[in-house]
Amino acid sequence: MVAAGVLRVGLTGDYRPFSLRAVDGSYSGLDVDVAHALAHDLGVRVAFVPTSWPSMTDDLLANRFDVAMGGVSRDATRAAVGLLTLPYVRDGKVALVRASDVAKFRTLPDIDAPGTTVAVNPGGTNESFDREHLRRATLVVVEQNLAIASLIAQGTYDVMITDGVEAALNVRDDRRLAIANPGKPFTAIEKVYFLPKDARALTAWIDRWIAAYEADGSFARWRTAWIGSDANAPPARP
Repeated sequence: MVAAGVLRVGLTGDYRPFSLRAVDGSYSGLDVDVAHALAHDLGVRVAFVPTSWPSMTDDLLANRFDVAMGGVSRDATRAAVGLLTLPYVRDGKVALVRASDVAKFRTLPDIDAPGTTVAVNPGGTNESFDREHLRRATLVVVEQNLAIASLIAQGTYDVMITDGVEAALNVRDDRRLAIANPGKPFTAIEKVYFLPKDARALTAWIDRWIAAYEADGSFARWRTAWIGSDANAPPARP
């Protein structure tokens, strides 16, 4: 299933808590731990391949890596061109704002107003959500995903619509930030692993592996270690 004894894993390295690339090129995160365990059980070594949200699908289809990991959301575009595994995290889009602006940006109509600046990283589901739902707010593409939270805290931009897990980590790290209306996310999201269409055997193997590691508590431990709790566990399978 995996050629030359190596599982090549594509990671953007810019999306905590799933993957973060350090200046020395090393990776850490929930999906880094998962990738090491997955490769071990496949009997191969793991090699991390840098990718980006805009280029991820093209890189996968060009055979630059075997599987894309690192907080990939299930969506129709990816499902149309590749294979998606069972989910291992559930989440939803929320608005990350300054703590002083929580009451101002509680709903999408509140956000989608003239004079509101919404920062977004390019190429992923954050951008597709913003372009679908925001018509009157000013959308600003910021290439460095990891820079957006501090830019909002500083007042450069007003809002980032992103996954709740990422937003919560930023709030924990910077008391100037908050999630607007955290109990009512705009969407429901499943985090999955993304493989090419011709990798049916490997995808089926990973699905069985995910189910087994959910059953033995491994994924619960990974979620708790990197997210802070197991509240984002996917629903139990029937």
